[in-house]
Formats: sequence, C-alpha cells, structure tokens
Amino acid sequence: MKGQNKWGLPGGYLSHDQDLDEAAKSILQERTGAEKVFLEQFKTFGELGRSESDLHYMPENIWFRQRFLSVGYYALVDYEQIIPVVDEISVACEWKDVNELPEMMMDHAKIYQEALNTMRFQLNYKPIGYSLLPEQFTMPELQRLYETLLNKPLSRGNFQRKMLAYDIFIKHDEGRKGGAHRTPNLYSFDQEKYNNALKKGLKEAW
Repeated sequence: MKGQNKWGLPGGYLSHDQDLDEAAKSILQERTGAEKVFLEQFKTFGELGRSESDLHYMPENIWFRQRFLSVGYYALVDYEQIIPVVDEISVACEWKDVNELPEMMMDHAKIYQEALNTMRFQLNYKPIGYSLLPEQFTMPELQRLYETLLNKPLSRGNFQRKMLAYDIFIKHDEGRKGGAHRTPNLYSFDQEKYNNALKKGLKEAW
C-alpha cells in the first residue's frame, strides 16, 4: 500500500447503490478479471482502532483513520489464469505463497487466517472446488486439490468413496488417454446436483 512497506489484502468500497455481494463480485472482477467463481462471505471485522497503527501518517480527520467495518469474502480462482491488477492506493499486487506471507497491514493477517480457516471448514459440507478444476477431471486430480486446500494428505480409497457417495458427478465413458498406467476415469460436475449441494450442503466431514 502507498505510504508504507506492509502488504494488504485486495479490497474496495461499497457504493451507496450496491448490495454487499454485488460489490464483492465487482471488486473481484476489477482486481482479477475473474467471473463466475466461488465467492463466499465469511466474517465482518470491526474492532476499535483497527486502522490507527498503520494509518497514523494520514490526517486525523480523514475517514480512513476513523472507525470502519470490513466484510470479508474469499474467492477460489486458478492463480495461473489470473493477473492481479494494481489499484489506485497500491504500488504492487502479487500472488503470495500461503506459507510465506509478508508482513501485513492492520488486521489483514487475521482476516486472511479467518478466510483460510473458513474455507477449510466449508470443504466439509460444500463442493467448493468447481472453479479450480478443468471441465473434466480425474479423482486423483480432485484429491490433490483437496489436499492442497486442506494442507494434509487424504486416504485415496476413503476420499473416492466419500466423493462418489455425494452423487454430484457425471462419470464419462471415455477415460483420459496417455501415460503408462491404467487410463483414469473422467468425471465432471452434474451442475444441477452441484448447485443443490452448495445450497443444502454435504453431510460428512474430512
């Protein structure tokens, strides 16, 4: 952010004529160009003095230094397909490894951790990986995605049984060709069942 050496999470402001979800989608598209991705509101942050320590160099009467609320959303996108866009209050906008985060401004480290914890918890009951997979994928590819998001290994047999029991996939007759091993089965999401699972949830935990 301009005026300091710390990093901050990308964000924006709510216009007087916008709903929260509409504003979040608009900000995401402006900063990444991404559309039709999984976007989830997870928590509101409004502790007293949350901006004072890092914005002390600004005039006291500027609204940034007064109390304001931040509504946190997280989105799932393929970072290899997205080029972050710098906004007017930033000097850089880059992807960072979750295990090597830089020093962050205000309470942004807390916001990030809350987003990560919420996403991992919601993997228990929401099929949120849709936007991170190709249209057709194998069970090992889906498992690698879940292991990356959860940051832990999963039993291959248990994972496949659990995922198939959710009944949200279409199994294709032809597998993916190539490779020395047995041709893996290809799956895609059944869109109607997937959307229903997003609304009603899945019933098991990892």
